[in-house]
Amino acid sequence: MYPQAFTYHRASSLKEAATLLSQLGEGGKLLAGGQSLIPLMKLRFANPAHLVDLNFVDGISYVQQKNDSLHFGALARHAEIEKSPTAAKIPILHDCAAGIADVQVRNRGTIGGSLAEADPSGDWATVLLTLCCEVRCIGVTGERSLKLSEFLKDAYTTSLASDELVSEVVVKVPQENSGGAYIAFKRAAPVYPTASAAVQVSLEGDRCREIAIALGCVGLLPIRVREGESLLRGQQITPKLIESAAEAARAAADPQQDMRGSADYKRQLVGALVKRATEAALRRARGQQVEVSHIYA
Repeated sequence: MYPQAFTYHRASSLKEAATLLSQLGEGGKLLAGGQSLIPLMKLRFANPAHLVDLNFVDGISYVQQKNDSLHFGALARHAEIEKSPTAAKIPILHDCAAGIADVQVRNRGTIGGSLAEADPSGDWATVLLTLCCEVRCIGVTGERSLKLSEFLKDAYTTSLASDELVSEVVVKVPQENSGGAYIAFKRAAPVYPTASAAVQVSLEGDRCREIAIALGCVGLLPIRVREGESLLRGQQITPKLIESAAEAARAAADPQQDMRGSADYKRQLVGALVKRATEAALRRARGQQVEVSHIYA
């Protein structure tokens, strides 16, 4: 099926894109990677009257470090992040970028577009929720920065105003003796995960100094497992404690039954994923080189 007719606009700057959104009103939509919007338009689930293309704006696809933070331009492609030595300084970011869909999607999809879409089945929000992350936005009245937890409001809903767009994603580099891992369970590479888990841990000696556990695809937003984090924080992490955190993840999950599985199945699944991700994160925090990949079935 072909999309309904629309008017195409090519922005030359983020400020111009914001101005166009303000002028076009509800009928205007941004085009970044297009990996979410274009399929919806072809199915006529989305019918924008105007498309504002960001792909000709110079200098917004960077991946770079400034002081103690990594900065990602809104149009940084998943594949660029996957291959970036800078992004590899935070291994969980590489896990995420390398595991998104297939190579075609990774070459087009963007980190800014993914966060702005706020798809409950997306990958980036779950991973970034375990890190110190802020989303920078630009609109006709100026710029502002939001913590990721403030930026995400609900499924497919963010704090962006109608004339705002994501300009940059900033992630603070974790302290020494830190490590993270992201693991998703998928039926096949191109599809969204059935469930996913991200764990970021910092060690002080043999004890857990800080930990963040987030679940994806089992709620309208990524879910922080606060109870599981509390069980591990300040403790020497043992297999028994990891199992307790996994049980807390099962309790925190709020999945819906769909073609990917029942709610009970997904709860069991996130528990197993939290265990695997925590074990990999701990090994990385201890300085070990650990390869992490998604689970396919």
